[in-house]
Amino acid sequence: MDNAMTRYFDVVVVGGGAAGLAGALTLARARRSVLVLDSGSPRNAPAAHLHGYLGHDGASPADLLARGRAEVAGYGAEIRSGAAGTAIAADRLPSGGFLVRCGDASTVRAGRLLVATGLVDELPALPGLAARWGRDVLHCPYCHGWEVRDEPVAVLATGPMSVHQAQLWRQWSAHVTLLAHAWHPTDEDRELLAARGVEVVEGEVTGLTVAEDRLTGVTLAGGASAGCRALVVAPRFTARSGVLTGLGLPTTDLVREGQVIGTCVDSDPATGATALAGVWAAGNVTAPLEQLAGAAAQGVHAAVAINTDLVAAETLSALEAHRAGGRAV
Repeated sequence: MDNAMTRYFDVVVVGGGAAGLAGALTLARARRSVLVLDSGSPRNAPAAHLHGYLGHDGASPADLLARGRAEVAGYGAEIRSGAAGTAIAADRLPSGGFLVRCGDASTVRAGRLLVATGLVDELPALPGLAARWGRDVLHCPYCHGWEVRDEPVAVLATGPMSVHQAQLWRQWSAHVTLLAHAWHPTDEDRELLAARGVEVVEGEVTGLTVAEDRLTGVTLAGGASAGCRALVVAPRFTARSGVLTGLGLPTTDLVREGQVIGTCVDSDPATGATALAGVWAAGNVTAPLEQLAGAAAQGVHAAVAINTDLVAAETLSALEAHRAGGRAV
């Protein structure tokens, strides 16, 4: 039930990563009342350093977020720990807007929602993989390729996209191996790989070998092994979409080379607007393949669109009051 005494914010931002904080900063600087709900579980938490973000290359992901939170708070926005629970759409509230139930069981009202909850990287089921994720078990060469340049790199084949991964990582190292773990390349694929000097190793991978806290290779079914200093995997990108699906916005399969590699929530690529009026999405929840800088940019674009929408609504309200003989605000 809507309660007039429940605290109101122009915008509630769900998600305190790069996209959410960039959006919150833009909105707070636009003199909007903003609440950020931060679950405290960023996708890049396992990584010691972030890369490719101009001006912050090599920084700690935790330090970047701490600086971002301080900047957002400096403009008067409020940040609360704990994920959002559920949100009730505007047509269920007599006064309009949204009622958001926060992780601490409190509720707030919001004129608009910006959802930047990101995604979860679901890794292949292989013992020891998760513990080394973001260290020497990797996915994105633009994030980690430089750090393992010229080292032996192995690609865990789980689908057609694995050939693309191997060809891509070949840019950073001449020592790339494709492990035919759960998917086997076609003859055409093998010819393409051979043309770049990428070896194909047959056999299911059963585990990792580690020495002095560094990956040295993988073990194969039957007792064979293959050496590598970095293991490339293809996680499934699963959108953290609970708030959005609770509002009736379903997820969409992300398909590459005929293979479903994840889920996302559809939104306008330019503004982040979703199919539900008053709700915007930014970052990996809507663009799973976007990197850190791109996710932050999406947060800014969505924030500008949200502020523009609020200005339009406020102008219409002022016009109606003016025509009724009231004082324009």
